[in-house]
Amino acid sequence: MSNCVRSAGVRHGPRRDQVRLTRVLIVEDERLMGELLAEVIQDEPDLDVVGVARSVADVLAYRGRTPEIVLMDYRLPDGTGAEAARIVKSRWSATRVVMLSALHDDETVLESIQAGADGFLSKDAAAHDIVVAVRAARAGETLLPPAVIVEIARRVTLARAAPDPAHRIEPLTGREREILCEMASGRSTREICDRCGMSPNTLRTHVQHILAKLGAHSKLEAVTVALRLGLVELPRDASRAADPGAGTPRSLPDPATGRSRGA
Repeated sequence: MSNCVRSAGVRHGPRRDQVRLTRVLIVEDERLMGELLAEVIQDEPDLDVVGVARSVADVLAYRGRTPEIVLMDYRLPDGTGAEAARIVKSRWSATRVVMLSALHDDETVLESIQAGADGFLSKDAAAHDIVVAVRAARAGETLLPPAVIVEIARRVTLARAAPDPAHRIEPLTGREREILCEMASGRSTREICDRCGMSPNTLRTHVQHILAKLGAHSKLEAVTVALRLGLVELPRDASRAADPGAGTPRSLPDPATGRSRGA
């Protein structure tokens, strides 16, 4: 892979041998930005950068350690992050893909969800938020503010055409429909567990069954498929505002100026 910089083995911070490292692959065409992202991730004692790819071709050619998380830029020189996400999901179905992209482009968001993206993160995000997002993705969270998830679900519902009779799926159980509705409301894993009275492991099992039945690669995609096919309806109370979140102690520098993006 001539254009892929392998970052494994580089250490910027202390490591403890007993810590389980989460493997992260970065896909970013700007060399400096890729290196900055790698430095931010590699500084953490529980995260390990296994590579930095710069194109869809690099992702296709990657033969390193299987990543658990992929930070994926949407705009790549030879295609889109959605195309690369499909490659990732076809090779490693359990790997979670976080798109580095703005949320204002509906087409980009929906295409990425259909490709199996598990969440979105702004490229202007602070370093702290990037690390938090990687850990949240590792924990199975959907990386979108609840209000954004609800808005995507609403648009899919409004644009819904008549179900394709050729699109047959295994029937969902009542419990699975209940969980899908909670997911469409933008609720977190903990919130869904509390509302449905189940453990995270039980919820994870239900979600795996839902993905298999709908032929989806992520919870976001499962929600859009279920809404499009009319399997669930958007809950009437799905209007919770997104949590503005905590502060942002350290921002990534802008590749062009070297200054903090948050400045």
